[in-house]
Amino acid sequence: MGNKGSAQSKPRKDKVNAAAKQANNQQVEDKDQALAHYREEGTDEYLTTNQGVRVNHTDDSLKAGARGPTLMEDFHFREKMTHFDHERIPERVVHARGSAAHGYFQVYEPLSELTKAGFLQDPSKQTPVFARFSTVVGSRGSADTVRDVRGFAVKFYTEEGIFDLVGNNMPVFFIQDGIKFPDLVHAIKPEPHNEMPQASAAHDTFWDFISLLPESAHMIMWVLSDRALPRSLRMMEGFGVHTFRFVNDAGKARFVKFHWKPVLGTYGMVWDECQKLAGKNPDWLRRDLWDAIEMGNYPEFELGVQIVEEENEHSFDFDLLDPTKIIPEDEVPVRIIGKMTLNRNPDNFFAETEQVAFHPGHVVAGIDFTNDPLLQGRLFSYLDTQLIRLGGPNFHELPINRPLAPVHNNQRDGYGRQTINKGRTSYTPNSLGGGCPMTAPENMGGYVHHMERVDGHKIRERSDSFKDHFSQATMFWNSLTQAEQDHLVDAGRFELGKVTTPEVQQRMVHEILNRIDHQLAVRVAKGIGVEPPAEFAGKAIDKKAPEVSMEFRTRPDSIESRRVAILAADGVNAVEVKAVQAGLQAQGAQADVIAESLGRVASGDGNGNGNSDGDGVKANETFLTVASVMYDAIYVPGGQQSAAALQQNGDALFFINEAFKHCKPIGATSEGIELLQAASMPGIQLADQKADQQTVVDKGVVTQWMTTGTGKGSQKGTKADAFLNDFVQAIGEHRHWERAEKGQVPA
Repeated sequence: MGNKGSAQSKPRKDKVNAAAKQANNQQVEDKDQALAHYREEGTDEYLTTNQGVRVNHTDDSLKAGARGPTLMEDFHFREKMTHFDHERIPERVVHARGSAAHGYFQVYEPLSELTKAGFLQDPSKQTPVFARFSTVVGSRGSADTVRDVRGFAVKFYTEEGIFDLVGNNMPVFFIQDGIKFPDLVHAIKPEPHNEMPQASAAHDTFWDFISLLPESAHMIMWVLSDRALPRSLRMMEGFGVHTFRFVNDAGKARFVKFHWKPVLGTYGMVWDECQKLAGKNPDWLRRDLWDAIEMGNYPEFELGVQIVEEENEHSFDFDLLDPTKIIPEDEVPVRIIGKMTLNRNPDNFFAETEQVAFHPGHVVAGIDFTNDPLLQGRLFSYLDTQLIRLGGPNFHELPINRPLAPVHNNQRDGYGRQTINKGRTSYTPNSLGGGCPMTAPENMGGYVHHMERVDGHKIRERSDSFKDHFSQATMFWNSLTQAEQDHLVDAGRFELGKVTTPEVQQRMVHEILNRIDHQLAVRVAKGIGVEPPAEFAGKAIDKKAPEVSMEFRTRPDSIESRRVAILAADGVNAVEVKAVQAGLQAQGAQADVIAESLGRVASGDGNGNGNSDGDGVKANETFLTVASVMYDAIYVPGGQQSAAALQQNGDALFFINEAFKHCKPIGATSEGIELLQAASMPGIQLADQKADQQTVVDKGVVTQWMTTGTGKGSQKGTKADAFLNDFVQAIGEHRHWERAEKGQVPA
């Protein structure tokens, strides 16, 4: 499961061609020997059937004469077509669109006082993992950037067996009991009469369901928030959602909630960006994860736990087993216990990302379940799903699902069986096989469920402790910044604005939103043409949980892996470009030069004289292939000719306008400031040429006129340190929501 090295990222076709060329040059007649070292990766120079028979010709089927009928004896044709006809397996009902990566997990310190789970004891040990991130609602072909919950599932290949931590990027869920899951999915999926809309909750059936289900109030606030629009899969939190148990060697149990914290911080996008990216690059999040790993910017997530002693189970104003509730971190702090590093992309998407099978019931000794009724439902549902999706009970034998621990049991046969079991016994107890495989006592690693007294009548009823549906929804709203609240209101207006049934809109506003916050209900009502409620129908709650705000989880001290667009045209000040580009890259950012055409952009001295730096700069993207929504920040360098050309370029002006409207950091130096003046940036103060080298920072817009002199070579003394420091700080803050005038910008 470890990293196979940089050669993994090269196309195998290139490997084979290079090896074949080397063989020819050395006049090696035995090609098998020359290419043997590639066979371990599943590549051979000869095409074969699935039975290993080498194929002589694969472009024409076997016929009775050149124009005659195809013959059934053409076993190669029949095998090739049959396999093709059966290449697709049923896609997941939910979480169909996913991206994944290999990596490892290391615990920071032994946790023997909390759990006997072996992989949480030795800080020097790296446990292999496979993490899959996904949208929930859409099909495999839907876009990455839809408003949706994101799945966050991690398979730990421990020495004691598989542990699957199956969660989401939101810590709560829509429903409290697993029996409601089919109803939820049916409501949010495309409507059955017309199969629309795809990958969207913005339609009647979903909001009809939600408006009649008060327990969803808290979760729907998370879905309408910026948490549903992650900037990157590398920059979103993950949660186990349910309350589990840790059990130590002494049999002492404690309740535990799992948290994944991205080392890069937690960031989101704005809805306008997401909609545009769905058209310009529907694979945006998938490509971002893949490219980051290929470039060595390995995603890292710290694993944290909230621990609650069993005797404190009922000490909260909510039920610990209610999956629609969080434990606020000021009540139970998150203890960071280890880190996951993702350092290798899959070799084959289907074999790994598509065939991986997660199940919350895959636990190891030291981790156990609770009576969370949603978790109990998932323990059945996930296993049942894999049986139909992956063709039978042997899905655990697929390479991506195989445990590192040896497997010994009496479960045999079935579709897709790969293990060849030896011996005559397949039952327990037996004497003919020496009693093997035998059960393991607890002190030898045998899994023993935590002993818990269960007593009660069989009844279809919900505990009264599960019936407060709005307190934490209000707490969530109270905890958001003003900008985040504004975004949530806009999301509510968009989603409910797509609903065509007035009764559903009315019920959602008056019966759900107005029991969360009155102003929230009034603002959404005005946006969708519904009569606003006259007075608040809920309970006044002042409580906050600051950690639910994404602003709480940012990393302003780092711009690692951020993407910065540098806009340029012929005559650009190459010295300024190279100084800023080098400074950004030194901080771990990726800086792309964007121009009309790919290739060399001629340089100038800032005064139109040209050729101050004969090498110029290289454009690696064009205005046609990228857009501002693909970048975290924009920089416009000096150069009189370049600045004048960009002012006449509508794409360049739109680039600036759109980035400004999305509250992104924007930087400009020297004549590049003139492009900002030509764009729509109301209420922003820019640097004055008379105040040479004085940096001006205003609402995330950083500008500075640099002394460049005239004539060839005079720019070598350009000072960019002050500008760079301020620009890097602006990028680290991610967005600058204080731009109140952004609504005036035509983008």
